[in-house]
Amino acid sequence: MTGTNSGGKATTTSKGHTRSVRAGLQFPVARIHRIMCKRNYGKYIRSGAPVYMAAVLEYLAAEILELAGNAARDNHKARIAPRHLQLAVRNDEELNRLLAHVTISQGGVLPNIHAHLLPKKTQKAMATTQEL
Repeated sequence: MTGTNSGGKATTTSKGHTRSVRAGLQFPVARIHRIMCKRNYGKYIRSGAPVYMAAVLEYLAAEILELAGNAARDNHKARIAPRHLQLAVRNDEELNRLLAHVTISQGGVLPNIHAHLLPKKTQKAMATTQEL
């Protein structure tokens, strides 16, 4: 069981492995559990809830970072900037829906030119496209 030793640090169960290690996660399960208890999300919080929450948060972070890394590489950059996060989120349909009301500081906007502002096609150009 979890307890404290004489130094004040929390000891872990199952031969010294943390819950994050046992779950195979990078995100801190114990910290998420503590926050869930503090914020009163429910009268009781079962032991599986923070593990599930940590897994979901880790998946979302990995997804966003992968897409942002691809955007940074496309722009020939070695570091992920807020602009790359913005491009990653707004170009992905599901992440865009999830983060629709989120403003990313220094993210800019997606490049877009309204069709009305584009030059009109000439009759000759339209005829060649119709022949193809």
